[in-house]
Amino acid sequence: MEKAFVVQRVARKLFATERALDATMTETAELMADLLKGRQDLNLSAVVGNSAPAKLVEAMAALAEARTAIVSVHNELNDVRLRIGVRTKMTGFEEKPPELALRPSADLRDVG
Repeated sequence: MEKAFVVQRVARKLFATERALDATMTETAELMADLLKGRQDLNLSAVVGNSAPAKLVEAMAALAEARTAIVSVHNELNDVRLRIGVRTKMTGFEEKPPELALRPSADLRDVG
């Protein structure tokens, strides 16, 4: 099988994993907000169910650690891609952060 196709297949799985982690982190943060709002809506004391938010914070920290690890995997796989001679850029579906985005050369001007 051609290297570029294998790299592309792995890249798709990597991007899907990154998106899944981001979605899970978003859902977890929304759960925290709903959990705290629910306690207030029911006029419950702050001590009622206090361990649940604490456990949720632990879960959020674990998710953040997993996301950091996946970003490291992404960087490592990019290095491997270059070492095996695949020069095409396998981009994801999301916009890159501004510091990683391609910027036009200062010499390029609008022609109109």
